[in-house]
Amino acid sequence: MIYDHRTYNLVPLKMGKWLALYEECALPVQQKYLGNLIGFFQTEIGTLNQVVHLWGFADLNDRARRRAEMAKDPAWHDFLRKNEELGALLHQESKIIVPVKFSPLQ
Repeated sequence: MIYDHRTYNLVPLKMGKWLALYEECALPVQQKYLGNLIGFFQTEIGTLNQVVHLWGFADLNDRARRRAEMAKDPAWHDFLRKNEELGALLHQESKIIVPVKFSPLQ
């Protein structure tokens, strides 16, 4: 199992609007194609205006296949358009992380 660890930095005061847009337009599509949402978080202390989400995949090929299928869906493109119009995303980072042998998540 691998995990896609994503961190998005958002424009101050746009977190609520972005989360609402994501929940309504992106999450249903991602759940349909990516399937294994481990967790979705926002920061309370530390770097503010950040969301972090984790998605689990069997391996890099599984991730690539699932993301390619999602990229074909018109609903995903609708979210991307609305996301761009909102202008809330400042920076995003994606890391692939793997569990160590004693991690509860494997």
